[in-house]
Amino acid sequence: MGGAADSTLNGRLASLYPGDVAISAVSFGELALGSWNGKPPRQDVLDAFVRVIPIVPFDEAAARIYPQLPFKHARLDRLLAAHALSLDATIVTNNKADFADVPGLRVENWTLSE
Repeated sequence: MGGAADSTLNGRLASLYPGDVAISAVSFGELALGSWNGKPPRQDVLDAFVRVIPIVPFDEAAARIYPQLPFKHARLDRLLAAHALSLDATIVTNNKADFADVPGLRVENWTLSE
């Protein structure tokens, strides 16, 4: 990203209260894998991130929703969608199209100005 997108995202995050945002264990796993392989974010940045943003475990409720979803996109995206639906949560992504085929899922892009 960079520039205006980073500024918009940072502004949105700054407006939240503690506890308003969390990260799925599935998303954290993706970030951790990238970090392990030398991609951003660095491990120290990832560690600092999860000190303030809680990790939500992928549980039985999410696992039961997962097989009911359409599989037009990546399986990890379907896991994330199932997890969000099980929690009645909103997915925040800069690629909303990956989730457009999931009925009832709320998806927002916080890098765009409102």
